[in-house]
Amino acid sequence: MDPGGCRLHGGGGSDSQGYGNDGSRPQTGMITLEDLESFSEDQLSDSGNGSLEEGGQVMEEDESDRMLHYWQDAASGHQVEVPRDMAEPIYQLTTNNEGTHERESVPFTLISRKEKCGEVLYEKRHYEKAYWACATVHEETYEQSICYGFMKLMRYICQQNSTGSYLGLTIPIVTVVNTDDQHHTMSREVTVAYHLPTHLQAQPPHPYDADIVIQEWAATIVYTRAFTGPTNEETILYQINMMAEILDSPEITLNDSFIVAGYTNPAATNRQNEIWFIERP
Repeated sequence: MDPGGCRLHGGGGSDSQGYGNDGSRPQTGMITLEDLESFSEDQLSDSGNGSLEEGGQVMEEDESDRMLHYWQDAASGHQVEVPRDMAEPIYQLTTNNEGTHERESVPFTLISRKEKCGEVLYEKRHYEKAYWACATVHEETYEQSICYGFMKLMRYICQQNSTGSYLGLTIPIVTVVNTDDQHHTMSREVTVAYHLPTHLQAQPPHPYDADIVIQEWAATIVYTRAFTGPTNEETILYQINMMAEILDSPEITLNDSFIVAGYTNPAATNRQNEIWFIERP
């Protein structure tokens, strides 16, 4: 995988259709797509914005503003600016995930599982060929890169695509990271990727943002290990080095490109994540 590339296998490539058990300090305020599903009315009310009512109905514009301000407050802890044009994507994702849409899981086939004393050390899985929407971002910090990458994908999911409609969430949302050969440092450049829902795989919607590309990731085998907690540079490097020690034959996987898969709201106490090692083609 080339630095900043989006494919599961090595070697970059062009757009095929033109087109977050660590032992580190906790981190709060991180933003991803999953944050939108955790917003409660109390949280939104606490943002300090009064609501406008008309005939007993809260105006959509006011709801959108309150959600935007909540995001802006959360992002400020990571020196991330949430622009005004994010109000509509935030509102769309929130309202569309209040029971009207189910999140689709990225499909895979379990090949094997290694356990020790009842603990799953890692799983070996096969993922089929599929289209992913990818945004590569290079900011001053890893956390900033993830935030800005997710915001780009949010716009794409919420109408800024050739269908003009809400596409639906899939899980996990993944981040491709690159390290040095010794796994001591991590590149600031990351690729945040969203698996297109099944019904859109045959004809992925075209993104309006030129920084988002639709790529077909080849079928591949990955070795995955679950972990809980925050996903920052420190915890990711810790998980990479732990996984390298656990794998029976780490040399069969790529040495400098890895994937962090996020399944649950990062504000949750026990956030669910996985580290993925990619088998060499």
